[in-house]
Amino acid sequence: MNHTTDNISANIPFDYISNTDCIQGMKSLPENCVDIIIADPPYNLSKSGEWKWDNSISLSGMGGNWNITNENWDDMSLEDYFNFTFAWLTEAKRILKPTGSMWIFGTYHNIGIINIACQMLGIEIINEVVWYKKNAFPNLSGRRLTASHETILWTHSGGKKRNYYFDYEYSKNGDFSDDTLKSVGKQMRTVWDLSNNKKQDELKYGKHPTQKPIKVLTRMIKISSKPGDILLTPFAGAGSECVAAKITGRHYIGFELEKEYCEIAEKRLEHTEPESGEQITLFQTLEGSKQ
Repeated sequence: MNHTTDNISANIPFDYISNTDCIQGMKSLPENCVDIIIADPPYNLSKSGEWKWDNSISLSGMGGNWNITNENWDDMSLEDYFNFTFAWLTEAKRILKPTGSMWIFGTYHNIGIINIACQMLGIEIINEVVWYKKNAFPNLSGRRLTASHETILWTHSGGKKRNYYFDYEYSKNGDFSDDTLKSVGKQMRTVWDLSNNKKQDELKYGKHPTQKPIKVLTRMIKISSKPGDILLTPFAGAGSECVAAKITGRHYIGFELEKEYCEIAEKRLEHTEPESGEQITLFQTLEGSKQ
């Protein structure tokens, strides 16, 4: 599917995933053309051996099969990783609208580099979110604490006006019943208690080794964008960010280098429908593009 809509400042195609390098893909887009970016870049942590856990042996707290495997795209020198980070963030800032937000996943392996690059580029960090995962991968060696969180940076393109969109009402009174740290009517905090479990339909057509659950992504999308907005994901993987965009009535653009994952993402998107109430928004936007 490849649509355009005239309520966007630049008349760009959307609702597609391109099998291409994200830096080159973003360079093909005009300035200030997307409303929200969710970036799940390589963490640069494929430095270890291969770990696997077969859940045919029952053990309390182990919710399923676990695996940590090395990937070529996730193994760079420190210098190369910094240059790569600086390059994709430069393009991301350029294409993000002043009213837009960018969310970036990371861990202690890479989040410091991303933080520094953001500051060098004038990308302002709105919040640092700690995503607490009760079912995180166990420390099998027994030589360190069990890593049980990831870091998410919520940022905007910078500047004194700080025009980024924030749905405060949703963040305060939305349905977050799956988060034990969030109470209805209370302000959302920067620690999110959400398991890393994916629903069966999220894995039905295949999976990516660093795939994020839809429930985390839809939260970000609803907090910082409106129905009909365009989401861009530079590292689309198996398409979870694009699926979450479609579910919530947003449009999407994705870039992914591995053809295998592009094909998984396309299958998932073919079988994804917007939430009740969001279908009208998408239909109205697409109808407007035909006029």
